[in-house]
Amino acid sequence: MQTIRKQLVTNEEHRPIAVQINYDDWLRIEQQLKIQTPVVQAPLIQEVDLSRYAGTVNLTESPLDYQARSRNEWS
Repeated sequence: MQTIRKQLVTNEEHRPIAVQINYDDWLRIEQQLKIQTPVVQAPLIQEVDLSRYAGTVNLTESPLDYQARSRNEWS
């Protein structure tokens, strides 16, 4: 039997609420138990046409001037 490194996670009253193990150990356990982890697919990113928003924002000052001014407020 192999040793599994684990860490107990406790709540404010120091009661155990979870156990963390290294991912490599988890993969070995899954393999021994013949468990297959479902593959989680990343959500699809929808392409959005932003051209309809072009020119809708009118700036009163240069973005660089605004950045310099706002940074100088903190110094």
